Amino acid sequence: MTRLLVVRLGSLGDLVHALPAVTALHRAFPAAEIDWLVEAPHREFLSLVPFLHAIVVVRDRSASAWLAARRELRPRRYDVAIDFQGLLKSAALARLSGATRVVGFDRAALREPMAAPLYTERVATGEGRHVIQKNLGLAAALGAATDRIEFPLSEVRSVRISDFLARAPRPFALLNPGAAWPNKRWPPERFAHVARELVARHGLASVVLWGPGEADLAASVAAASGGAATVAPETGLADLVALARAASLMISGDTGPTHIAAAVGVPIVSLFGPTTPVRNGPWDPDDLAISRYDRCDCHYERRCRRNSDTWCLATIDVDEVLQAVNVRLARRSAR
Repeated sequence: MTRLLVVRLGSLGDLVHALPAVTALHRAFPAAEIDWLVEAPHREFLSLVPFLHAIVVVRDRSASAWLAARRELRPRRYDVAIDFQGLLKSAALARLSGATRVVGFDRAALREPMAAPLYTERVATGEGRHVIQKNLGLAAALGAATDRIEFPLSEVRSVRISDFLARAPRPFALLNPGAAWPNKRWPPERFAHVARELVARHGLASVVLWGPGEADLAASVAAASGGAATVAPETGLADLVALARAASLMISGDTGPTHIAAAVGVPIVSLFGPTTPVRNGPWDPDDLAISRYDRCDCHYERRCRRNSDTWCLATIDVDEVLQAVNVRLARRSAR
């Protein structure tokens, strides 16, 4: 194999979860040129993966963007295109690449079963597994050894983040109150309470992360923390990797920053409601996921259909999170 196209368009967490499988393919075929087809918002993350030959961007969802991607891909004459997304659009783009072989999941494992006929080869990877293991199963079908989970990410610090880390209190925890889905956001006042207790019990200051549209949310956590938490500066994905590597703990819902932090080895306490940690949660056995998935009526829905009092994440109280923090930090010390 000399040229391989990876198709995983988004989201950020799913890109992180695909990286071990792509790394396994790189180990198996070190001389092969590996390109990755991705949506524009996630290009920055892939720029941190050192072995990629090229990053091909689908700039938007328009027909013209698809045709532009096709024009860029076709001359590469890929031996294999491998679709880690399992949607009709990702399968179609893999097929449009002109690759000799187009490999994807079997119908039972696809998010959109209509994608199945677009593959020349379909791989059964099993259900009920973490998505990292599911992706590794796809890589194994191409001959990759999948006994290691690796996340090779370069670190590129901006001046802004270098300056922030130079004056940030140490040690510190990362708190991430935001999420793209409102249904994944734990109440900000509870994050503030946790920040106060982290200082009192563990001597851990807190740094509050935020993304687009979340600056006020982060500021509200810091304001209610009584000085225990500081708002992080505006961060790109490369900055997030640098911040995570400097942290001693992260508390967050099921979001892309959580998965980046886990990829670089930060101890995690994660909060799950509409999504399941069995599929999406931390993969280090020492990390902890507090889950309400079994009580949630809104599985994989962006917004909860219950009122605020019975919303599944609202049933996770501060004491439960602090108990998980105690356990996770004790496990880290034991290591």
